[in-house]
Amino acid sequence: MTNMPPARSAGQRKSDVLERLEKDQDAWVSTADRDGGPLLAPLSFVWHDGTLVMCTRATNRTARNLAANGEARIALGHTRDVILIDADAETVAGADLPAAAADAFAAKLAWDPRGRDAWVYLRFRPRRLLAWREENELEGRELMKDGAWRV
Repeated sequence: MTNMPPARSAGQRKSDVLERLEKDQDAWVSTADRDGGPLLAPLSFVWHDGTLVMCTRATNRTARNLAANGEARIALGHTRDVILIDADAETVAGADLPAAAADAFAAKLAWDPRGRDAWVYLRFRPRRLLAWREENELEGRELMKDGAWRV
C-alpha cells in the first residue's frame, strides 16, 4: 500500500490550480473533427481573464476542429497531479484578440504572433474543471461546473 499525502481541501485545490494556470506554459489540447476523429496536441498558453489563450496556424487540425465544433478538453500536469478542463473554444484572428490578452501571451511566452496572417489565437472558456492528485482526492475533484467555480 502506498503512503499518500492527505487529500487537499477544495479551497487548496483551487489555489493550486490557479497557480498552475499562471505558471505552467504548456498543455495538452484534445479536439475532435466533425466525424469524431480525435486529435491531441501540445500547445503553449497564457491564463488571462479567466480564459486560456493559445496560438497555432489556422490550417492546423486543432484550429480547424475548434472552428468546426467549438469544444475541447485541456489537460495540465501528470498522472499524479491532474487538471482536466472541458472548455468552449473559439478561434480568433490576431487583430481581433483584445490587446491585453495578446500582450499577456507575448509577455509570458516570449513570442508574439500578431501580424502573422497564417496564425490564429485559440481562446478557451472553461466550463468544467477537475483536479486531483491521488485516489483520495477523486471525491470532490469537480472544482468548476457550468463555468462557475464551486469553491
